[in-house]
Amino acid sequence: MGTDKAFLGLGGVTLLGRALNLARSVVPRTCIIGDKEKFQNFGEVIEDVHKECGPLGGIHAALVNTTTDFNFILGVDLPFVKKAFVEYLFYRAHKTSAIVTVPRAESRLQPLCAVYRKEFADIAQRSLHSGHNKIDPLFAEVQTEIVSEEELALQRFPASMFRNLNTPADWEQAKLDGKFG
Repeated sequence: MGTDKAFLGLGGVTLLGRALNLARSVVPRTCIIGDKEKFQNFGEVIEDVHKECGPLGGIHAALVNTTTDFNFILGVDLPFVKKAFVEYLFYRAHKTSAIVTVPRAESRLQPLCAVYRKEFADIAQRSLHSGHNKIDPLFAEVQTEIVSEEELALQRFPASMFRNLNTPADWEQAKLDGKFG
């Protein structure tokens, strides 16, 4: 992207602000996983225990710093996710004993818009210690509840809400679309 995505504006609100607003509308405690110096003015910040390990390091940091069994993880670059979907995701997570409840959209799992039980921290820790930073392969090691594309459609949640912003072109298109938050 060439700049920190968290501070990109979309509809007058930064991507970080959008993610925080969404999470705060659904859960009582919201934390930012990242650099304290950079994010301390925006809310409670938890720094990665395993630096430079990507999203799995962030998920691990979040889960080792929570007392809550069910934890919503949201990537900052997913500005199209709706509150109704997050509520549905929690509903699904509470109906199962799965360790992870994760949607599948456009034939891909969406691990940065999922509900993780606290115990996933142990799985993440083991993986990180062995030098493996990928999230998806870990789902085969735990009971995982997948919200299918068909179920998303049945519940009227468009797969396009998982479109993330990775490039300047993605960001420009999102500004033109104006269908966020």
